[in-house]
Amino acid sequence: MASVLTFTDSGIYCPAGNFHIDPWRPVPRALITHGHSDHARPGHTTYLATDAALPVIRRRLGEISADGIPYGERRRIGAATVSFHPAGHVPGSAQIRVEVAGEVWVVSGDYKTEADGLAEPFEPVPCHAFISECTFGLPVFRWQPQPMVMDDIARWWAANAAEGKTSILGAYSFGKAQRLMAGLPALGPILTHGAVEEMTSILRAQGYRLPDTIRVTPEVTAKTHPGAIVIAPPAALGSAWAGRFGPSGEAFASGWMAVRGIRRRRSLGTGFALSDHADWDGLNTAIRATGATRVFVTHGYTAPFRHWLETQGYDAGIVETRFTGDDAEEAEA
Repeated sequence: MASVLTFTDSGIYCPAGNFHIDPWRPVPRALITHGHSDHARPGHTTYLATDAALPVIRRRLGEISADGIPYGERRRIGAATVSFHPAGHVPGSAQIRVEVAGEVWVVSGDYKTEADGLAEPFEPVPCHAFISECTFGLPVFRWQPQPMVMDDIARWWAANAAEGKTSILGAYSFGKAQRLMAGLPALGPILTHGAVEEMTSILRAQGYRLPDTIRVTPEVTAKTHPGAIVIAPPAALGSAWAGRFGPSGEAFASGWMAVRGIRRRRSLGTGFALSDHADWDGLNTAIRATGATRVFVTHGYTAPFRHWLETQGYDAGIVETRFTGDDAEEAEA
């Protein structure tokens, strides 16, 4: 099989097109899967991302030389043909298809297979080789359907309101926060931390349908907005910023909340297992749908997941990565 993509100390590289995909070191030409900070890094000479991903990327990186591309459009770069396809991770996120001399490889970026009503739904892309994230590549990670999780959050919110408490929900500022506000029922005002509101405003301006929100300022309190839910970055939980709301209930929405030990380490009594990454079943379904016989796994439980794939007959390998995942505030889990 031809080496359409190789793995370097700067990231995934295509020799035929002389470009990198989601590189972590500065390179001349970077193709970017989405706007989270561990994938869209500063310092590259030129950037290529989906039209829908570029507004967030530009806001985070400042003045960059960048070009947008619609989903599905094929573009020739050197001797390679590339196209971007929905990954379902966050708005604008993409898998990147690379074809060289009839050989097709796909880099998944981050993805989830359950449609969330906000991000462009995941689409399987047939290929010979698939480079898949496996953040949650263990059988213990199996998500409940989104409507069930949203119902759980709504009940928690309503119970807090009945006790005169403000609900403070930790969620990553880009992607997860907007998914929550779009999916929750309208039980009361939705207040947002400045970091969340900034990303929400960008997506709203792009045409993504999101409910009205109120940015938290010194004038916004539990008294001015009783029964509210506050959506804020995880770092705000337990902080002086959160303390302004007085009696409150705090929770965190993340796939990691499926593990009780992690909730304890974070001193969180309440956690909701809602992830923008594929779970065990989603990973396996997505990989089968590609028709690939060769699979590389990256970012997550790579060793056990590679072993599992080998037992299923795949030619499987591991790609080392600098992606920081849950360690980076904006990198969703």
